Amino acid sequence: MREKGKLREYVEAFAIALLIALLVRTIVIQAFKIPSGSMENTLLVGDHIFVNKFLYGYHVPYMKGRVLQFSTPKREDIIVFVFPEDPSKDFIKRVIAVPGDTLEIREKVVILNGEPLKEKFTRFSDRNTMNGIVRGKDNMPPVTVPKGKYFVMGDNRDRSYDSRFWGFVDEEAIVGKALFIYFSLDWSADPRWYEVWRYPELVRWGRIGDVLK
Repeated sequence: MREKGKLREYVEAFAIALLIALLVRTIVIQAFKIPSGSMENTLLVGDHIFVNKFLYGYHVPYMKGRVLQFSTPKREDIIVFVFPEDPSKDFIKRVIAVPGDTLEIREKVVILNGEPLKEKFTRFSDRNTMNGIVRGKDNMPPVTVPKGKYFVMGDNRDRSYDSRFWGFVDEEAIVGKALFIYFSLDWSADPRWYEVWRYPELVRWGRIGDVLK
């Protein structure tokens, strides 16, 4: 009988721990893995990050607005959101303009509310346009961000599919704010499955713990 009691205690403890973990993941914090280079050099492929789901509040299905909202996304916040063109995917980008802002792009330069935006985090793969031809995404006429919407862009401007192409992010689609990198693995070395001993050298130790800003 005592052994059965011990077993029951273990099962109950495990069930409670699992429930707490699920609640934390659902309500407070969630882990995400970076699959593309659209946010380089801020985020690299293979970075694993934690996202704060609590800060911006929660969207209740079939209802407008958010509940328990402590803050709204600010300019330069890095956010995770449900991709407008495919709700099964989550995207991560940086907030460039918030509701009420007027934004335009002139040959890659972001003009926000009439002033050139100073962006210390951007990366350009081809800053000089070929033969004077400026691609469509490098120029955009002025737009005013509507209420409840956000304009987002990737830090790696020439390798990012963002609001320049598909429009605004709805406030209700936002999952949360990116916090910090908790793990990072560089798969570019392409290790074979049997080269287990190589995995420690693939870890980007210097990136672990980096706060995202």
